[in-house]
Amino acid sequence: MAFKVVNPGLLSTVQDLGRPGYFHLGIPISGAMDRFALRAANLLVGNDEGAAALECVFLGPQLEFESDATVAFTGADMPARVDGEEKPGWTAFKVRAGQLLTFDYLKAGARIYIAISGGIATPPALGSRSTYPIGALGGVEGRPLAVGDIVPLGEGGGAAEGRSVPEALRRMPGAPAELRVLPGLYWRLITEQSGQNFFDDEWKVAPEADRMGYRFRGGRPIEFEAREQPFGAGSDPSNIVDGCYPYGSIQVPGGTEPIVLHRDAVSGGGYFTLGAVISADMDFIGQLQPHTATRFVRVDMAAALEARKERRLLLEKVRGALS
Repeated sequence: MAFKVVNPGLLSTVQDLGRPGYFHLGIPISGAMDRFALRAANLLVGNDEGAAALECVFLGPQLEFESDATVAFTGADMPARVDGEEKPGWTAFKVRAGQLLTFDYLKAGARIYIAISGGIATPPALGSRSTYPIGALGGVEGRPLAVGDIVPLGEGGGAAEGRSVPEALRRMPGAPAELRVLPGLYWRLITEQSGQNFFDDEWKVAPEADRMGYRFRGGRPIEFEAREQPFGAGSDPSNIVDGCYPYGSIQVPGGTEPIVLHRDAVSGGGYFTLGAVISADMDFIGQLQPHTATRFVRVDMAAALEARKERRLLLEKVRGALS
């Protein structure tokens, strides 16, 4: 039970829901950038929601199957073909032994998730198969897929062909994308007007956008309240004495370009953070292409918790539609 990588695409890695519990040791959670899309893909093929699948960025892979399997891909709009026959996204389909799965050019979004019945069965590292290249953990030898890799699959009969997530339940960012933000501990360091500007301005995703973090450009620079820098923080007002970076934190080095820290980001450092993008919206970031227009929207804790509840209910509807 395996598939062969004929062409890995631009950047294809094995990902599941990550390895929580090691952040205090500097090892990030990693896992799928778009967790909703990963869960949906696994549900479509009859896997556990957290099974390991492929995350592919901008350009899809070419995979030759060595055994029959049920396959589904979700997330970005990137048409797929099996031996040249087009297959729909967010829908389960069969691939027979010897057939080739390929992908056309990206139409919208940034990342697709390819789930295969039985799940990818590479050796787990610290309880997860997620690839963390900087630490050489998980996936295939701790790295992205390469030509000629033989990727093992687990045992699984797969779900019925044709099962599909209804379009109304498919979750992708809008245009412009809106990311809800909960201001944090260091918000007090910036001026009131500067904070308002941050939410009023339209930003665009910079080319420097990856699994560690997404940089944004185009808004007005952040201005800081006058203060005496604490010992060890350095002279730049965006510096602090080293602090922790929660998942989704927004750091602004030099006060110019916000960076939202994502799945493979470091756990702490010496830049202040405005706050954090709420957990319900972190999936959206993984689907943003460079130059995508984005607005940050201020929310309070009650709104953040309600958004998390709505996301949980959406997942329950997907489970119900596929049960």
